[in-house]
Amino acid sequence: MSKDFAYEKQKILPIKKQYEVMDMSTKYRLDNILPELMKREGLDMWIILAREYNEDPVFFTLIPGIVRTASRLSCIVFYLRPDNQLESLALCGTNPHLAKFYNQSWNSKSETQWQCIKRIVEERDPNRIGINVSDQFALADGLTKRLHDKLISTLGEEYSKRLVSAEKLCVGWLERRSLPELELYPQIYKVACDIIHEAFSNQVIKPGVTTTQDVEWWIMEKIKDLGLEFWFTPTIDLQRQGVKEKRIMNTVILHGDILHCDVGITYMGLCTDTQKIAYVLKPEEERVPLGLETALKLCNQFQDIVTENFVAGRTGNEIMIASLAEANEQNIKAMLYTHPIGYHGHGAGPTIGLWGNQRQVPGRGDYPMYHDTCYALELNTTSTVPEWDNQEVCIFLEETIAFTKTGVSYLKDRQTKFITIG
Repeated sequence: MSKDFAYEKQKILPIKKQYEVMDMSTKYRLDNILPELMKREGLDMWIILAREYNEDPVFFTLIPGIVRTASRLSCIVFYLRPDNQLESLALCGTNPHLAKFYNQSWNSKSETQWQCIKRIVEERDPNRIGINVSDQFALADGLTKRLHDKLISTLGEEYSKRLVSAEKLCVGWLERRSLPELELYPQIYKVACDIIHEAFSNQVIKPGVTTTQDVEWWIMEKIKDLGLEFWFTPTIDLQRQGVKEKRIMNTVILHGDILHCDVGITYMGLCTDTQKIAYVLKPEEERVPLGLETALKLCNQFQDIVTENFVAGRTGNEIMIASLAEANEQNIKAMLYTHPIGYHGHGAGPTIGLWGNQRQVPGRGDYPMYHDTCYALELNTTSTVPEWDNQEVCIFLEETIAFTKTGVSYLKDRQTKFITIG
């Protein structure tokens, strides 16, 4: 492996260390973030039920890294006491790993699991009990119909009336990044960017020989060799002078092509989502044609427009409409389809435009933006390139960014120049 790339195998933390980092992060979040969110959403209790191999997606964000599945039926209960102290209870079979975060509260010798759930609720007498059901957010809709029915029959009429959707709590929990996570995220993102930079190099690409599929398979092998996961299948496509198609796939890479990638990894529980572009120099070229460089600068300009519209309290729809309007005023032909990112690549939070729908998105687009959240700043702009006989070229970019009280920050320096291969 070349010394030019800094993510050598030994730079990836051993799995034991990864779990330690993830568990410290989860414990910090349970102690410092969850009580605040439950208070913000007016919930006294939050019940998460998960069956083995059909788990609520939120469940995996609440357990130690080494715990891979629910155990038969797993139940976690959070209760925010009147003094704002949080009780974290595990109403499941005994698991020493869960004991890091939760008080084991079910004695299987004296009561059934459902009897235990009823007892815990009755003893604490909460006014509003959050359960994971949602019309708008799939990640907040993890309670299955069977478990929902069983919970209602177990609690009885009085307490069942107190069950409410925990949609906003789920989204808040999934989207909020802690200070330790915000400090860790740039290291994770650097790994993803290093993989892309090696893929877009002479070590991998031989013009006239290498295909776009070859590069896709190389990226997948590289991610696996590093012991990581890709949360979606990486893609490589290109644009070529004289061909109007904006995303040519399954073809041999030639000199003079613009390459575009879309790559996302999962490392230590957090996802990245990155699109970068490269140019394959012609034998007589020493630099990227000026028209292409100008097109990239215009896309950077649109990135600035979008991030300047990131304001806490604004909805995804408001940000999208304002950004596209400003782009239009500046004669920028643009598309915007930015999404939250974190535990999941397409994370919970405000939808800011969709690839196939550059209009307001009811529901998910009406969710407001909060501080200490992360996004895949995904967008594109179209420009004419003089050196290509005024052919239209589309610049696709995507960078993982953080939004905090100090504003927007790129997890790594954003792309402002073409990666060159030649």
